[in-house]
Amino acid sequence: MTQKEKYNLAKSIYANYGVDIDQAIHTLKHTPISIQCWQGDDVKGFYSKEALSGGISVTGNYPYKANTLEELRKDLEMVFSLVPYQHRVNLHAIYLDTQESIGLDEIEPRHFESWVKWAKKNNVKLDFNPTLFSHPMAKSGFTLSSSDETVRNFWIKHVKQSRKIASYFGEALNTDTVCNLWIPDGYKDSPYSRLSPRVRLKESLDDIYQTKLPHVKDTLESKLFGIGAESYTTGSHEFYLGYATKHHLGICLDTGHFHPTEQVSDKLSSMSLFVDHTLLHVSRPVRWDSDHVVTLNDDLIGVAEALVRDDLLKKTSIGLDYFDASINRIAAWVIGIRNTQKALLKALLEPKELLKKIELEQNYTQRLIYTEELKALPFGLVYDYICETEQKPVGIDFLKQIEAYEATMKGKRL
Repeated sequence: MTQKEKYNLAKSIYANYGVDIDQAIHTLKHTPISIQCWQGDDVKGFYSKEALSGGISVTGNYPYKANTLEELRKDLEMVFSLVPYQHRVNLHAIYLDTQESIGLDEIEPRHFESWVKWAKKNNVKLDFNPTLFSHPMAKSGFTLSSSDETVRNFWIKHVKQSRKIASYFGEALNTDTVCNLWIPDGYKDSPYSRLSPRVRLKESLDDIYQTKLPHVKDTLESKLFGIGAESYTTGSHEFYLGYATKHHLGICLDTGHFHPTEQVSDKLSSMSLFVDHTLLHVSRPVRWDSDHVVTLNDDLIGVAEALVRDDLLKKTSIGLDYFDASINRIAAWVIGIRNTQKALLKALLEPKELLKKIELEQNYTQRLIYTEELKALPFGLVYDYICETEQKPVGIDFLKQIEAYEATMKGKRL
C-alpha cells in the first residue's frame, strides 16, 4: 500500500469515531516545538572553556559533537530536513557569536545578530535563556539568591541583558520570544534558614521584572533538586508559582524537575486558571532529572492529552530540554521532535467533544471503552502521511540520512 492508501484507511477508521483528521493535522502544523541548541554540543556553548557546573552534567562519549557555531547551525539545518513543519530554536546566552572578551553581564543584541540572520534564512523563530551556570560567579552554588551582593548584582544585570536580547529577537523575527529563567541555587545539606535565600531571590526578581519588554514572554523554571543542591532548592515550584501568579509571568514546567510520582500533565489544568502562560520543557527523567532523549511514553502522551483535551495549546509553548551524548546527537534531536509531535497528534485524533459529552452525562462505562479503544487506532499512519506530504523521511528512513551525514564528519570532527 502507498502512504496515501494507508492514510485513507486511517481516515476511514477515525471517521467512525467522528474525528476530523484534516483539522488535527492543521493544528499540529501550527504547533511549533522549540529545539534546544544545547543538545548539539553538550551544553558547552561558545562563551568560555569553563567546565560544566551548577547541576549540569552530560553523560556519554559519542563522537562528532558541534565544536563551532557553523557546525551547530549546520546540524540544526540537518534536523530541519528530517522533521515535518517549521519549528523554533532555543538559545542559551553562552551561544553568542563574538570575538570580544566580555562579561555575561555585558552581552547585547549585537552579539546575536548572526543568529537572527540565520533564523531568517531558515524561516525559524528564536527563544532565549540567560545562562546562570558554568561560570566563576556561580561557583558558590548561588546566583540570584546569593548572600554576596556583588554576585547577585552581576546576575541581575545578566538576566536584564538577556531579556533585551529576547526582545530584539521578537522584534526582528516578528514573534513573541520566550525568555526562560532557571537558576542552580541551593544547598547540598539542609539550610538553617529556608526563607533568607528566597527573600533575596524575590528581591532580585523584583529588580529584573520591574519593566515589561515588548515581544517577550517571561517564564520561571523550578526544580525539585539538583546536583549539589540535593537538600534545598531556592527556586522551588511553590516559590515560582506564587511569584508568577502575583506578577503575571509565565511558568516553565520541565518534565524532569519533579518527584518521580508527580505528573506534570496533572498540573497543567490547575495552572491554566491562574498563570498567563506556560512553557513546557519536554525531557525524560530516569529516576531523576537525567535528561534522556524523549520517548513516546505514557508521561509524554499524558502531557499532550492534557494540552489538547482542555484547549491549552494556545497558551502553552513547547520546547525540548535534554542533552544526551550517548547516541548520535542529531538522531537524539529528531527522535525527540518526532515523538513529541506523535504524542500531540495522537491526542488531536480523539473525538474530544463526544468524550466531553459522555463525561458530562456521567457515562463512565462509555468513557472508558472509548479511551481504551482509541489507544490502538493507527495514528502512526497519519504521521507517516504527514512526513511524506512534507517531503520528510517516513518511518526509520531518517536513519539512513543521519548515517550518511555522520560519515561526512569523520576526520573533520572529534
